[in-house]
Amino acid sequence: MGKLAALDYISMGIYLALMAGVGSFFGWFIKDIKGYFSGGNTIPWGISAVSNFMGSLSTFVFIAYAGIAYTDGLVGVTVLWGATLPFLFAALVIGKKWVRSRILTPVEYLETRFNNNIRQLFSWTGLGMRFLDNMVRQYAMGIFLTAATDLDFVTAIVLSGAVTTLFTIVGGVWAVVVMDTLQFIILVFVSVLLVPLSLNAAGGLGTLMTKLPEHFHWFNGPKGQPTWLLVYYLMLLLKYNGNWVFIQRFYSVKDEAATRKLGFLSAALLFVFPIIFLLPAIAAADILPGLEDPEQAYVALAVQLLPAGLLGLMIAAMFSATMSSLNSEFNVMSAVLTNDIYKRLINPDATEKQLILVARLNIVLVGIIVVGGSLFIGRLGSAFEANKLLTGLFAIPLAIPLVLGLLFRKTNAIGAFFTVLTGFVAGLVFNLNGSLSWEMATLLQIIACTVVFFLSGYLLASPEAYRERVAAFFAKIDRPLSAAEIGESDPAFTFALSNLFSIAIFASGVLFSAMSLPSVNLLSGRIALLIGLVCILLSAAVKWGFTGTFRFKN
Repeated sequence: MGKLAALDYISMGIYLALMAGVGSFFGWFIKDIKGYFSGGNTIPWGISAVSNFMGSLSTFVFIAYAGIAYTDGLVGVTVLWGATLPFLFAALVIGKKWVRSRILTPVEYLETRFNNNIRQLFSWTGLGMRFLDNMVRQYAMGIFLTAATDLDFVTAIVLSGAVTTLFTIVGGVWAVVVMDTLQFIILVFVSVLLVPLSLNAAGGLGTLMTKLPEHFHWFNGPKGQPTWLLVYYLMLLLKYNGNWVFIQRFYSVKDEAATRKLGFLSAALLFVFPIIFLLPAIAAADILPGLEDPEQAYVALAVQLLPAGLLGLMIAAMFSATMSSLNSEFNVMSAVLTNDIYKRLINPDATEKQLILVARLNIVLVGIIVVGGSLFIGRLGSAFEANKLLTGLFAIPLAIPLVLGLLFRKTNAIGAFFTVLTGFVAGLVFNLNGSLSWEMATLLQIIACTVVFFLSGYLLASPEAYRERVAAFFAKIDRPLSAAEIGESDPAFTFALSNLFSIAIFASGVLFSAMSLPSVNLLSGRIALLIGLVCILLSAAVKWGFTGTFRFKN
């Protein structure tokens, strides 16, 4: 494939410098461990929703799901739409319970709900699952950079992992969610740019539909079969609602109303944008037929259609998607290592300053492990198959006690332990059985875990002290927050935040406009220039909408 020009590296460097400025801004505001990991429960729901959306993407979407779209068409969108269900479920049922719990880490509640042994079990096994999941994301990023640049696979993995780790260290969860929002703007606009370019190269949407009619069926191919989709959607429902980053976003907003808005907006974003993201991959099936690796369809098309400068922005946007996802993951994994392991088991009397230092060191540790492990993920097959396999084996057994334990009070700690054990064993046995399809093996695993979890509550009596503690916990999460429990942002911080957003969006607009000028005689350059102007106008709208003024001093 083509090589990056000097202008591409310039645009990528400017983008990274912009993100570094955002992280440094928030580093000055972090004073305690609660602010570092939950944003002081004052993160606006809109920002949190965009961050959740970005955390659900990563380059994995533009590698794995684009591979499905290249091979089978719109079914790639159908499969990706499964991610909307967890957000709707959280908005309607479970999100308000998380925000009422006022926890600092997703596994903290497990000690009250079950016991300390279950908390530690989920801390360690959950970390193992998160490491594996993030290795797949980092692996997808390596594939992308290898295809789009002159970097070899190992260098691409190490370089991208180091940058992601550095950005996560600086500003905690506030920096993560705000960078997610800014990266969302870049990603969306660059993705929108590639849609008309790809359709134009394919001769128009009508021509493309005539050439590849089977690609425009929502249920085409093996992944479009009802049973496969049903099990995959169910797996995503459990996986997301048991995902630490997903949970963190809901307990980091200020109240129940914010959790509903957060869930609904996240679902809406995941419903609308998959079509925009994957349509170019479908067009690539006509423009670049016969690709040896379908998972490189999106990046191969970008390299062919985008001129210098704009290709650099595309790579920056794809990198930002993975960095958003990994930023969130590294932050919440560090939260568990710091609060549930270091503070709990090693240094209970640690000061806030010590905890923040340990949290940042833990992010470095997480980054090193993820980078090292991602070098070997390719042995499991494609990025999509690796993710699907690891989710089935590990995420389901951990998610069922975590999610259902928040909804049903009669279940107990013994059931949680045996659910995890049953899930791991059943996942291995069913998936290694060559006579079972993936969907049947996964469905049997889910049924086995659920039966074990519920039977424990009805067959095994719990001690009185345990029942009282659980009753108190459910009384807490069933009771709406009082006015005193609802956090409010510092007005000065909100004003500074609006300044940061408007300046960063303005800078993004200038970057788009500048990168469009060398190719302004081309369709891609003209569209990029229009996008740049839209960003500049958006920066003004954000500034006025948040503060009612264009002044930068409060």
